[in-house]
Amino acid sequence: MMMLHTFRKDPLFILAGLSPLFYFIFIFYSCTRESKDDFSKWMMYSGDATGSKYSSLDQINKGNVKDLKVAWIFRTGDMSESPPTTIECNPVIVDKTMYITTPSLKVIALEAGTGNEIWRFDPFEGEISYGENRGVTYWSEGSDRRIFFVAGAWLYSLDAGSGKPVDTFGDHGKVDLYDGLGREVHHLWVSAATPGIIYRDMLILGSKVGEGPGPSAPGHIRAFDVRTGSIRWIFHTIPYPGEFGHDTWPADFYLRGGGANSWGGFTLDVKRGWVFCGTGSAAYDHWGGDRIGQNLFANCILALDAETGKRIWHYQVVHHDIWDYDIPCPPNLVQVKKEGEIIDAVAQPTKMGHLFVLNRVTGEPIFPVEEVPVSASVIAGEETWPTQPFPPPSLRYARQKFTFEDVTDISPEAKDYIFNKIRDMDLGGTFLPPGPYGTVTIPQFNGGTNWGGAAYDPNSRMLYVNCSNESEWISIIPAKPVENTTSYDLGRLLYGSICSACHGYGNPNNPGSPSLTRMKNMRLENPRTYVDSVLRNGKGQMPKFTSLNDLERGALIDFLWDEVKTTMIGMDSVQLSFSNAIPWVATGHSTLRDPEGFPAHQGPWGTLNAISTDVGKIIWQVPLGTYPELEKRGFPPTGTFNMGGPLVTSAGLVFIGATMDERFRAFDAGTGEVLWEFQLESGGYATPATYSIDGKQYIVIAAGGGGKPETKPGDRLYCFALPD
Repeated sequence: MMMLHTFRKDPLFILAGLSPLFYFIFIFYSCTRESKDDFSKWMMYSGDATGSKYSSLDQINKGNVKDLKVAWIFRTGDMSESPPTTIECNPVIVDKTMYITTPSLKVIALEAGTGNEIWRFDPFEGEISYGENRGVTYWSEGSDRRIFFVAGAWLYSLDAGSGKPVDTFGDHGKVDLYDGLGREVHHLWVSAATPGIIYRDMLILGSKVGEGPGPSAPGHIRAFDVRTGSIRWIFHTIPYPGEFGHDTWPADFYLRGGGANSWGGFTLDVKRGWVFCGTGSAAYDHWGGDRIGQNLFANCILALDAETGKRIWHYQVVHHDIWDYDIPCPPNLVQVKKEGEIIDAVAQPTKMGHLFVLNRVTGEPIFPVEEVPVSASVIAGEETWPTQPFPPPSLRYARQKFTFEDVTDISPEAKDYIFNKIRDMDLGGTFLPPGPYGTVTIPQFNGGTNWGGAAYDPNSRMLYVNCSNESEWISIIPAKPVENTTSYDLGRLLYGSICSACHGYGNPNNPGSPSLTRMKNMRLENPRTYVDSVLRNGKGQMPKFTSLNDLERGALIDFLWDEVKTTMIGMDSVQLSFSNAIPWVATGHSTLRDPEGFPAHQGPWGTLNAISTDVGKIIWQVPLGTYPELEKRGFPPTGTFNMGGPLVTSAGLVFIGATMDERFRAFDAGTGEVLWEFQLESGGYATPATYSIDGKQYIVIAAGGGGKPETKPGDRLYCFALPD
């Protein structure tokens, strides 16, 4: 967002002080100029305050995109193969300098034209620490230029020129993210992976908090003073007594409950001074018997006054979530042309593959949303909400059901295998509650759409969004084993209920961290001591699990290192740390694939979608990605699980990585035809950016691979341009 200091040398700024007329001329001029500049630069996460991921740059176009070549490659030098790391960074480019984050959560400044390193900042001062981070936030006023980013539980403010912490911000350059959450939560996990957004002199920031059955911190939204780090306002996503929405929870939940956090970032209507975001589910993700009710403001699209944090409107897309169907990204600020009238709107992609298009001023649906009756849970103590909101079928862009008729037909062997796997499971559509015998969930818990979100072309009013079409299965079991068990089996139960939502089982398509079941391959001097310390204290973006007792930590380590111990643990004498508050837990997010590793149902398994906001309809849908093994057998592109967002330009191009085949592609925005592709060294599970230096347009994407979706890790940043 263009800052006020850039106007102070402007002649119109001087004239604005002379009369109200000149003031309004100045405001119109500056807002118009700001929009133009935002679309030709990449000064913030997702390109601009509206979250458009759009650029007006058109040097690279449909006619010459086939000629794109690598301009430079930068290697961060801090990736890890075991455990495998990733890069999710959407670079920020300001004044010929590019700012990125790395696999070990460092910040690096590069010359945007050459990829040469200028400086780097290591928040952990050489200590090894990994996690996911999607980028930084830039702010400036006069000569004061700052970079904000989060590592662990700290919000850092760095001098943009030197990379040194700003000593006057918080505690010598950093702010404790535990502060201001309304109760003591230092024993719990609080962090953030997605950058915040600047409004005037405030940084508005969400958080990542625990989602498991143990205690979790609340996901309240806060605005920090960019100069001092002090909290300017806070919005309670789990409302306090007397606040709107408090009656949708048990009366004391605000004192003990967690989650309902905005972890996917923000968009901003600069003219109105409103900030928008989506929120996640309440904790625990898969059983809500301790939070009976609709649960506002979990799973909501929120419009807040950016100056005060006051609620303007909300719209809930999942009532009483027990599926982990977080809203993974902020809504795009869009427009809808309806009956000749241009309507300001927001368009919210979701994990369910539902696009909600709402009036930006009122929050009311522009295209009708129906409350559809859904199945009730059979788990004791659970009270699922009787209906869930569905947009029109034309705005449901992900697969919405899995029946026996949908089973894969890739080979007779694969078909028989999947039939046998699911014959005793519950099958059906979206919002089928997890049950005791195995429930197939589609789209899977990771989407649909995840944090990459959508790109929007304001000229054509077309939205471009990628989508995964895979299923997973889940079952619900008692939190405390009813019979004696081994330490290994207890560890497997704990891993499934606490760890697998992020780390998965085996070879998952998880959007969080890599599978922990490979930790036994890590080269550690004292592996059990190391893991015990991480569980107690956390590390990087890894939360601490202080609610686990000694027995539970030991059991988890036994499972992770496959140390099968036959010594029985008598459950009568064991009090598991969370089993009183949460009597039921999920067995984990388990992939559903054939013996060769291909998805269980017919394709496409991943798509890129073009949706008109004017008519509320999918205009085209094409497979996104392919499996090279199937290509060799003559199969057309099948699509793959995908993670990372698209970029759209005024030249009619959509750029996206995201796929498991580790390729970077350019699509024709009008037809969905692939016009160019490049084989990366590792998966581009990040959102690309574009910018111009000295008249030359560049396209850049981070290729960090690794845990998303568990392909090989990498540490490269690829920059492309046309030949000179």
